[in-house]
Amino acid sequence: MIDHISVGVSDLELSARFYEATLAPLGLARLVTRPATVGFGKAYPEFWINLRPGMPRVPPESGTHICLRAKSTTDVDAFHAAALATGGASDGAPGIRPHDRVRYYAAFIVDPDGNRIEAVTFPSD
Repeated sequence: MIDHISVGVSDLELSARFYEATLAPLGLARLVTRPATVGFGKAYPEFWINLRPGMPRVPPESGTHICLRAKSTTDVDAFHAAALATGGASDGAPGIRPHDRVRYYAAFIVDPDGNRIEAVTFPSD
C-alpha cells in the first residue's frame, strides 16, 4: 500500500551515516544520494531522508512513528544496537509486545532529529 516514506533531517550527512548503520540490519542500503536527499532501500528507495536546514527537533508528543519490517528478532536487536551506537536513543528496547490480536517483537528508536522509528517482526514461536 505505501510505496515510500520520507523524514526531514537537519544534518544530511550525519543522518545518512546514522541511517546507513541503522537500516543495514533490515536489508536497506543507501541507493540514491542527491544534494538534499538520500534514499535507502532494497531494490529501489523506500525510505528517504530530506534535508530541512534549521528544522527544529521533532517533539516527542507528535505521535508520529514509522515501522519497518525485520526478518528476525536478531535483525530487530541489531537495528536497535546500531541506532544507539550511531547517535540515536532508545524509545523501547527490543522485546516481545503482547497485543490483543497479535504477538510481535519490536524495538523503537529516536533518530538525532527526534524522528521515531520502529523495527518489527512476528516470531512464530
